[in-house]
Amino acid sequence: MLPLVDKPLIQYTVEEAVASGIEDIIVITGRGKRAIEDHFDRSVELEENLKGAGKSQLLNQIRQISNLANFCYVRQTEALGLGHAVLCAQHLIGDEPFAVILGDEIIDAAVPALAQLLHVYKKRHGAVLGVQEVPKQDVSRYGIVSPKRLARGLHRVEDLVEKPAPADAPSTLAVIGRYILPPEIFTILRKTAPGKNGEIQLTDALTTLAKKSRMFAYEIKGQRHDAGDKLGFLIATVEFALKNPSLGAEFSDYLLSRARMLSDDRRK
Repeated sequence: MLPLVDKPLIQYTVEEAVASGIEDIIVITGRGKRAIEDHFDRSVELEENLKGAGKSQLLNQIRQISNLANFCYVRQTEALGLGHAVLCAQHLIGDEPFAVILGDEIIDAAVPALAQLLHVYKKRHGAVLGVQEVPKQDVSRYGIVSPKRLARGLHRVEDLVEKPAPADAPSTLAVIGRYILPPEIFTILRKTAPGKNGEIQLTDALTTLAKKSRMFAYEIKGQRHDAGDKLGFLIATVEFALKNPSLGAEFSDYLLSRARMLSDDRRK
C-alpha cells in the first residue's frame, strides 16, 4: 500500500489491468496485507462522512475504486517465490489463460502495457512475456530471454536465464513483470523443484514451458519504473507528480528552484 503521489502502487497496476479489458482480478496477499482488501472495498462510513461534508468529487473517487473490477483475495501463507504465488490462484483460474502483473513494476504507457501483450496473444496464441532492454551491467538483476526476432519488438523465446552474469546473458531483454500465461503453467510449476530459500521460481517454469510450446517476448512501449527499488521509487514519484494535474505545475517550479540552488552550491 505504499503511496505513489496520490494513490497506492497497487492501484496503478489494477487500473492498468482494467484499462486492458480485465474484469476479474485476483490479488495474492500475505500476512498483514488486509489494508489492500479494505482499499478496494466499499467504506460506507467514509462515504457518508464525505457526503455530509459536501466533498462530492472525493466521494466519487472513493466509489470508483470499489467499482474498478471484481476482486478476489488469496493469502500466500509463506513467501515461497513468484511461482508459488501464481500457484496459489490455480483453484480460481482453472483451465483458462491468465495475466500476471507484479505490483512494484509501474509502466507509464500511452497504451497500457498489459493491453500491448494481449494484442500479441490474440494474434499468436502463446504465452507472452513483457520485456524491455536493460544495460548490460544490469542483466544480473533480471530474468533474461534468449530471443529469436520475428518482427520489430516481437521475439520467439527460445530460453530464459535467471539473473545471469553479464558475460553469460543471451541478450539484454529483461522480463519486466508482465505475463500472459496458459493454464499448462500450473502443472509445470507443481513439478518445478524449489530453488534458493525453498522458493519456486516462475522463471524456471517458464524455461520448461518455452521448450514445450510457443512463447513470445514483446518489447513493451512505455516508461518503466521499478518501485521496489529506492531510487526507482523516487524517480517514479517525481515523474508522476509532474504529470499530476493538481500538482504538476507547482512541483515543476519547485524542482527548477531546487536545481538552481544545487547548481549554485556546486559553484561555491
